[in-house]
Amino acid sequence: MNIHVAIDEARFTRFHKKLVAACMGGPILDGYILSIIAIALVGISAEFHTTELETSLIGASALVGIFLGAVLLGPLTDRIGRQLMYTIDLWALVIASVLQFFVQDSMQLIVLRLVAGLAIGADYPIANSLLAEWLPRKRRGQMLGVLQVGWFIGAALAALVGFAIFELFGAGSWRWMLLSSAVLGAIVMLVRLGTPESPRWLLHQGRTNDAKQALRAALSDQLNVDHVVFEAADATVKDKPKVDLRILRRKPYLKRIIFCSSFYALQVGPLFAIYTFGPTILSSFGLGGGNLANIGSVVIDLVFLAGCIPALKLIETWGRRPLIIWCFALMSIPLFVLGFFPSAPVAIIVGCFMAYALFSGGPSILEWAYPSELFPTHIRASAVGITTAVSRISAALGTFAVPFGLAYWGIGPTMIVAAVMTAVGFLVCLFMAEETKGMTLAQAGGEAEPERHGTADLSAASVDA
Repeated sequence: MNIHVAIDEARFTRFHKKLVAACMGGPILDGYILSIIAIALVGISAEFHTTELETSLIGASALVGIFLGAVLLGPLTDRIGRQLMYTIDLWALVIASVLQFFVQDSMQLIVLRLVAGLAIGADYPIANSLLAEWLPRKRRGQMLGVLQVGWFIGAALAALVGFAIFELFGAGSWRWMLLSSAVLGAIVMLVRLGTPESPRWLLHQGRTNDAKQALRAALSDQLNVDHVVFEAADATVKDKPKVDLRILRRKPYLKRIIFCSSFYALQVGPLFAIYTFGPTILSSFGLGGGNLANIGSVVIDLVFLAGCIPALKLIETWGRRPLIIWCFALMSIPLFVLGFFPSAPVAIIVGCFMAYALFSGGPSILEWAYPSELFPTHIRASAVGITTAVSRISAALGTFAVPFGLAYWGIGPTMIVAAVMTAVGFLVCLFMAEETKGMTLAQAGGEAEPERHGTADLSAASVDA
């Protein structure tokens, strides 16, 4: 049997579950670090007497870092491998998180959050690519989508930790809030110990023996690795291919990179703005202020998380294309209601936020699945990095603009802008979204489909454990 068949048709085992958990650590940290700052900003602003510009930069600096980390380190991941980068990025994140405790002014904090963002940005293409290249075909979309669940878990955890520290020690405890991300980062590092390299990437690098060892470490319980045929899936790839991003200017990859970057950006622009300034936005709607608004953020976080659950089922049954189109359409409606009726009764305002959170589940999990599926192995991390980077431009601009929007426009027009962005996202998906349900990773990525030598040997392996 071919190595690609062995991976695509394997049972979903304990190894895959551990790998999903390890890769989920990245988005958990992402959600935590980007959300804890919303609570810490109260104390930071009071201690450093920050201006609106400084407040916006503190909120957006990590997003700028994610942009740089994704666009610069995605191609590096394709060159030197997923496993090595998988560890380096977390070391950088933990060190930056610890140093945040000792900052003496807002500029130092902005720089350190930029570094933390670089590490997070690197983890997107690393974790996405590594997981996609190990997952069985029948569980690939669902398990890639699970990574987004980690983001909301991290965000909800940040709100709870921030609330508890605020209640116990007051707004001046913001340093401990930011330091807590180092503890979480250290835990993720421990979970990732022993993760094998992607055999698909190793094979594309001409490292056949290393690919065989990686496959043996992960799947020896269900196949005889010595009987696996190790041949490249893409006949155009010879020896050790260079990471040539010019392929993204050709069909169908140009359309795909535009699609993934566009829907990703139009999804996370409003979402990150709401997350970063959640307590402020809730207060603008008259739903409480101070630390009580942080509890409101926790509730919204949990609804965002709940919205991912049905989407994880629908991605493999209904399909990617209808899921993302319908969810974008339904997401825009509550945002328009919030924009045009900012003085509506509390029940309507809360209901709109919850509806937006629930419907965002589909695009949220497809942020992880689509970019990982639609590109071939030798440029997968680069493509994921580019789409992540573009999305973070939108997220950073949205986060940067919220304080100014609330100050000069008011909450109504600010929410209308978010609604229009979401409606444009619906149009992008309607005209550009592809369907990859049921495809092998080679088929979805446009690579030459490998010959299926001895597929009967894995007839039992295609049944999920």
